[in-house]
Amino acid sequence: MSQSVSRFLRFIQSSPSAFHAVKALCDMLDAHGYARLDEHKPFAVVPGGKYYVTRNRSSVIAFAVPQEGFTHFQIVASHSDSPTFKLKPIAEDVVCSQYTRLNVERYGGMIMSTWFDRPLSIAGRVLVRDGGALTTRLVDLDRDAALIPNMPIHFNREVNDGYKYNAQTDLLPLIGDADAKGSLAAQIAQAAGAAQEDVVSGDLYLYNRMPGSIWGADDAFFSCPRIDDLECAYTSAEAFLAAQACGHINVLAVFDNEEVGSGTKQGADSSFLTDVLSRAAAALGMDDGAQRAAFSASFMVSADNAHAVHPNHPEKYDAGNRTFMNGGVVIKHNANQKYTTDAVSCAVFSGICERAGVPVQHFSNRSDILGGSTLGNIANSHLSMNTVDIGLAQLAMHSSYETAGCRDVDYMIRALTAFYNTQIATCGDGEYTLI
Repeated sequence: MSQSVSRFLRFIQSSPSAFHAVKALCDMLDAHGYARLDEHKPFAVVPGGKYYVTRNRSSVIAFAVPQEGFTHFQIVASHSDSPTFKLKPIAEDVVCSQYTRLNVERYGGMIMSTWFDRPLSIAGRVLVRDGGALTTRLVDLDRDAALIPNMPIHFNREVNDGYKYNAQTDLLPLIGDADAKGSLAAQIAQAAGAAQEDVVSGDLYLYNRMPGSIWGADDAFFSCPRIDDLECAYTSAEAFLAAQACGHINVLAVFDNEEVGSGTKQGADSSFLTDVLSRAAAALGMDDGAQRAAFSASFMVSADNAHAVHPNHPEKYDAGNRTFMNGGVVIKHNANQKYTTDAVSCAVFSGICERAGVPVQHFSNRSDILGGSTLGNIANSHLSMNTVDIGLAQLAMHSSYETAGCRDVDYMIRALTAFYNTQIATCGDGEYTLI
């Protein structure tokens, strides 16, 4: 059994929401001696230093400064959020004088049918009055607290014939009988360690309670919630912590809200990455011109998972650009730049993987099927640099329980460690050397 997969499954268990995922990443950074910076105060950054910054407690950027100067940044960016259901401000409702259910709305584009008939819980963050201040506290009920029941087939004969689910009527979770109304607020307050009257507001989400599983012949596969994109967030963090900064600043960036377009203050479409890197560079003595030169010579890996060929529907995938679980790191291509990969970034990253002995696969959609997009091109609109879009092949993307390959976890850690340890030198426009 892969120790990397076992560690990843423990990371998933501790990350029921984006807030918890970022806390788990910060715990890893703390354990490796990284100092936390506050965006609201001046940055005190020195050569050889290791730092991280959070925004909204759902995004984090960490960076390691080499001891002897730097020319550019090498960045791996991923995201902390996954499709789920968010509780509305007034969430509890009694039906037929018998049942208490929750009023929720979709967050991101999930496969709704996968949320039925499985144990669910609630996690997120709340704002609590603490004397004269408002403080953030993470909450996790950490128990089987809710369930979304299917209609029996006797009353929904179309369920196996392409039934269209309605998020407002079909996907509301049951949490108890009529006497349960009002209990949720008390449970949230208890989880926050606060008096109920002191809990002012919150961002609370459902999550799947099913534990991760390693399965299949020779334990080839694993399944768990939130593989997209916490697999990339976790493996990039492992690689970042294993690498040594030399000649460039290594950067780990994990953004929130990719699943809903990234257009938030903590998303890839915000100023977060530019703010942190420019402030760090200024603290190290770089003027504006030197910063712009460093940014133009930088390289980003946009890491967000890819689609493995489905064993029951191989016809849905391009015949020549197919990817499979346990086949290695996937480089993603799209002519319309939904993915940022071009000849330059593909050549550079492929060369790094070859040096590291990591197999590479290439993914393109069929030309008659629209694909997804990710955070690379969004971040590039704020801070332009050569960028490659990569991921690991998985099945059931945006299901509440997804599947990926065990060997790929180690492949990604090795590839990204090699990326961080390689000096990508820009010799001129279109001229690059890997050192």
